[in-house]
Amino acid sequence: MGNDGGSIPDRRDLVKNKPKAEQADKANQIRALWFFCALSKRPLQEPVVSCALGKLYNKDALIEYLLDKSAYGDGEEICGHIRSLKDVRTLKLTPRSPPPSPGSDVAKFVCPLNLKEMNGAYPFVYIHTCGCVFSQSGLKAVIGSTLPSKTLSNDESSAIDKEQLDVCPQCATKFSRSTDVLTVNPSKEEEEHLRIAMEVRRSREPVKPKSKKRKANAEGAVEDNSAVAKKKKEVTDTHSPSPAPAVNSAVSTASKALASSLIAEEVKRKANMSDAVRSLYHSKYDQPRKETFTTMGTFTRYA
Repeated sequence: MGNDGGSIPDRRDLVKNKPKAEQADKANQIRALWFFCALSKRPLQEPVVSCALGKLYNKDALIEYLLDKSAYGDGEEICGHIRSLKDVRTLKLTPRSPPPSPGSDVAKFVCPLNLKEMNGAYPFVYIHTCGCVFSQSGLKAVIGSTLPSKTLSNDESSAIDKEQLDVCPQCATKFSRSTDVLTVNPSKEEEEHLRIAMEVRRSREPVKPKSKKRKANAEGAVEDNSAVAKKKKEVTDTHSPSPAPAVNSAVSTASKALASSLIAEEVKRKANMSDAVRSLYHSKYDQPRKETFTTMGTFTRYA
């Protein structure tokens, strides 16, 4: 028994089970959604804005992205649906009193109606017309349910529902319960519904015509260009070509005399040259030579 090197392996020693896939911590995911900017991943600081999908952003980070789309590596994936600051709404958040200490996991903002913390434990909504943020339960408790007072036909009841508006309990701004109340950090399914609604709303937007100011500037520029071209053409037609400058006869006579004297001196110099010196010069009218300057006058089989 023992010290003989014999050991009987068990199944658990021979068969290795496939390791389980690592799962992200749900608490950290919730904390990242409600405490940090979805774009820059920095802690949320006012002013905070939200898009049509309910995501939270620091406004300065979003402006930086709109100015430079390459400022954040995953910016196009996170907020590629945001075209300008008109696509987001600045939120009116209620800060916690007293404010939490820096670095703590306590929520910075609460609901102004029931003081519930905005930390992901409770669903929150914001009103798109004014930007006020409330907990979903607090807003329902205040505005209640609006039902028609008498029995109406389907067309009449739908018309009344479309015209009937609620009032924000914080700033008294009117809003529509069906279209203006958006969920903050919704679930994946609700986010898809919000994305479809956003695309439908954008498809119904009228095409903006060219502004009158730009159109007037463009027409003015065309008129200015045509006027300049016309003026240049008139100047070209009215002005005759300038005459050639007059040449002094005395100067031309002196230059001709100088040229003839130089030619005479050149002919005299070449006449006094020896045959050896004259052979160094080659005229363009002479036949081409096979010999070069280094082999000239020497015996070579290539000459």
